[in-house]
Amino acid sequence: MIRSALLSVLLVLFLSPPIHGQKNTAPASAPAPAALPSVMQISLGHSLIPITGPWRFSVGDDPGWADPDFSDVAWETMDLTPKSGSFDPMTGWSGYVPGWTVLGHPDYWGYAWYRIRVQVNVHRGEVLALAGPVDVDDVYQLYVNGTLLGSFGSFPGHGQTPVAYYSQPMMFRLPPAQTDGPEDLLIALRVWMAPSTLEASPQAGGLHSPPLLGDINSVAAIYDLARLRLIRTYVFGLVVAGLFLLLAIMSASLVLFDREDPVYRWLVAVFLLTAVQSSGVCLASWTQVGSITVLSLLLNDILQPLILGGWVMVWWVWFRLRELPWLPRVVGILTLLYIVTNAFGEDLFFTFIPHPVTSLFRTASVGIRILFVLPLIFIVMVGVGKEGWEGLLALPAVLLVGLAQFQTELAVMGFHVYWFPFGVRIGLDQISYLTLAIAIFVLLLRRLLHSMKVQRELESDVQSAHEVQKVLIPATLPQVPGLILESEYIPAREVGGDFFQILPDLKDGSVLIVAGDVTGHGLRSGMVGALLVGAIRSEGIYSRDPLTILKALNLRLAGQGQATCIVMNITPDGTCSLANAGHIPPYVNGRELPVEGSVPLGMFPNAEFSSMQFLLKPGDRLILLSDGVAEARSESGELFGFDRIHQILTKPISAKDIANTAKVFGQEDDISVLSIVRDKYIMFTKSGRILSSMH
Repeated sequence: MIRSALLSVLLVLFLSPPIHGQKNTAPASAPAPAALPSVMQISLGHSLIPITGPWRFSVGDDPGWADPDFSDVAWETMDLTPKSGSFDPMTGWSGYVPGWTVLGHPDYWGYAWYRIRVQVNVHRGEVLALAGPVDVDDVYQLYVNGTLLGSFGSFPGHGQTPVAYYSQPMMFRLPPAQTDGPEDLLIALRVWMAPSTLEASPQAGGLHSPPLLGDINSVAAIYDLARLRLIRTYVFGLVVAGLFLLLAIMSASLVLFDREDPVYRWLVAVFLLTAVQSSGVCLASWTQVGSITVLSLLLNDILQPLILGGWVMVWWVWFRLRELPWLPRVVGILTLLYIVTNAFGEDLFFTFIPHPVTSLFRTASVGIRILFVLPLIFIVMVGVGKEGWEGLLALPAVLLVGLAQFQTELAVMGFHVYWFPFGVRIGLDQISYLTLAIAIFVLLLRRLLHSMKVQRELESDVQSAHEVQKVLIPATLPQVPGLILESEYIPAREVGGDFFQILPDLKDGSVLIVAGDVTGHGLRSGMVGALLVGAIRSEGIYSRDPLTILKALNLRLAGQGQATCIVMNITPDGTCSLANAGHIPPYVNGRELPVEGSVPLGMFPNAEFSSMQFLLKPGDRLILLSDGVAEARSESGELFGFDRIHQILTKPISAKDIANTAKVFGQEDDISVLSIVRDKYIMFTKSGRILSSMH
């Protein structure tokens, strides 16, 4: 109810009648001038005096008003003496004086003049100086005795709009005194205020603090103090900028850690934009690198909507609300409308757009911001339902961010939106985004700890997988009389799907050799390979027939995956029986065996597999390859292919060199090579058993 009432008041405020345009003369309702002494008496030592007045004041503009001989008796009066305990609600500085909008000119923007006559006692050659008002809306020129001493802001010329900046201390040196004794000074300030300032402060208009007059050393000292106070006031913004820059760097590192999660990229963007905005406020307050118009357009009208839209996307991605696919488009439209209505609603383009039109944009801006905040709160509420306490942690921060979108309106209505501990300004917007950053930091920390836990579990799984790999690929090859065995295995990942087994039969001297490649990569392929290895060892006890073993493996693999496989049984006399299930045919002395093609294991329960028999003569070399050799691919996309396999096998080459050649060419899959050479030097017994082998 309170929130509804507040937004209703905001809407009423912005639907109120438009303010009047710029005037060139004092209004008829201005109060009548009071009888005042014509000269303010001042005696100076090595000190300074605030020029509180009473000043003569008039709205409008006339270059002749700087002339000391001009009579300002008909002007109204204005006292710049601050009330006890008064302070600027925007900067927290003490000694704040309400502007002309409170003192009889509520809807006025444009030019106005302040004039006062002072008399000072000086010594010949003494140099005085004026410290300009530290708080003024928005820019001014200083005249002393009709001479322009300087200005704050830029005044291009007659008929052109001045360029306004955020208030900063200024110091103006007066000419050296020519005589001893009293000296009369006519001090005139020509002030100009932009219409956008009316919308930012309920007490806007002209001078909010008196200028100071004194000897040049005292004025220089107070000027330096004012500069330091200005830095202190806005230094928290620099701290916030640094904090968000660190958060952006941290989020960027998380992008490298987990490239598949888009939330980290959104966080980098939001944190960087917030850092730029916060540092931009400091830059605008401490320097004159940009005018109020340019910096307001950049910091408030462009960056602020982008930051808010970014936070909506952060939570949309964080809570994985894929069931709301329309939301990014809505956010994009609202961001664009927020930028347009804010830019035109702040009277930044008053020279081109009539004020009644900007009033409509200002009202529309409030509505757009309400529509913008609602999806943000809705997303977090949905997140509460999905994630529990994660959403609850974000909810208070999101509510603060929503309230901060109406910071200007709340300030105009008299609510405190800035606080000044130890003279440092902390705004509602800074508090809201810091709260949101803390919430997201806690959630990121929780996610990081969870990821570390998963990583430890993954490392444990990898360690287990290495144990599995030892089952798939024997670390040492068995000694088989009559055969010279050599192997090389290079997995594409920590764990591969290639496997081979060599099972000698001590009874008849034969050896069963099985090689295969499970479809896919990683731990799952390794586990399927381990299943096949167990089945091979089990079936090898009962049968040495390759075709029988393949059929048994096919039934065992049903529903578990797919794998190519080749089974061979080599007897002591070199007879080799072979059955193949989709595996690359073996090479004998560099030539591919004419093995008929067939389907891999696991595709069909009653699949038929090809088989053949051949003789492995003494000195013959049999090479078994996985498809990772043929499918190696160069950076240009060229396959290693079977022609290259044939070329490298025509010359003597080790299994290790074959595997490394494919790896260097461009490994994409597991690579395994098994070399079997029948020894030339074999002695047999009368029963046909191998008596000895010289390898």
